[in-house]
Amino acid sequence: MPAQRPATPPSGTLFVGVPDMVRLVRRKGLPACIAGVAARIEADFLRWPEFDKSARVASHSADGVIELMPIADATRFAFKYVNGHPKNTRSGLPTVMAFGVLADVATGAPRLLAELTLTTAIRTAATSAVAARRLARPDSRRMALIGNGAQSEFQAMAFRDLVGIRELRLFDTDPAASAKLAANLRGQGLDVRVCASTADAVRGADIVTTVTADKALATIVTPAMVEPGMHFNAVGGDCPGKTELHRAVLEGADVFVEFEPQSRVEGDIQQLPADFPVTELWRVLAGHAPGRRDARQVTVFDSVGFALEDYSALCWLAETAAALGLGEHVDLVPQATDPKNLFGLLHGAPVAVAA
Repeated sequence: MPAQRPATPPSGTLFVGVPDMVRLVRRKGLPACIAGVAARIEADFLRWPEFDKSARVASHSADGVIELMPIADATRFAFKYVNGHPKNTRSGLPTVMAFGVLADVATGAPRLLAELTLTTAIRTAATSAVAARRLARPDSRRMALIGNGAQSEFQAMAFRDLVGIRELRLFDTDPAASAKLAANLRGQGLDVRVCASTADAVRGADIVTTVTADKALATIVTPAMVEPGMHFNAVGGDCPGKTELHRAVLEGADVFVEFEPQSRVEGDIQQLPADFPVTELWRVLAGHAPGRRDARQVTVFDSVGFALEDYSALCWLAETAAALGLGEHVDLVPQATDPKNLFGLLHGAPVAVAA
């Protein structure tokens, strides 16, 4: 376990907003950002027992969900605020919006406040690739990408760079989304074809990534579409009442999850009995459980998104932003010279100067 850092003098909170994150990605390059976050996620998953873990807290409504995702080790506490409202795009808002905080465990002082909408797309793609490197066939080169919305480009590039995908078959119920994705991927070294249906896209694929948004008990992939050796990267089913894979697809596969207590409620496995066997991904990464065993095995990564991935992304973001001189320090919490005299701040008491 890493040694706990000593408390540091008050120095404000580093704020990394959307413009800062855009500048960071442009300076580093998106492939380097995805690879950096992926490496951090894998390293932190190998420290799994060191973390205080819990399922996220969710507030559901008819149109979506708002969630808080907390986690901590002995040094840092992190949380993410995130929503999921599929109808938002009709009114010009993103389906997913997020921000996060990284704080010192020793003092509770918030050290980073950051946008996490772009960062979540990067960390989700990075997590998918980390899992696929252990669960997909090593010779996988063709991927079907079902659901071509805001996260799809990030998934495509992560699988290109970290897994070796060279062919992409796209399908979305909104043809404009597929056209957008195909245009954004032009010149990116991928053979891209827009397909007429999910079945058409999935046929002959080594990996099938589903990243759909509708809050519904959907069956995007049916048993008839499954071929020996396929790996399913099921990303879109991430809350109660929202699925993508037919129950029989799961029953015929080896299923891997992030944090089982959360996945039982939110993942595609919510369709199955509580004793249906699943394996947490960290056990595969640590060598405690097998991943892919042979070329004909069908594997499913039932990914719902877990707070440890956001912890990893926030730590990476804090270090990278600081190294590049991005972001600004803000007084998110009072910085009084006398911390016991909070009331005095309202009457002109001195404010501490940032260290």
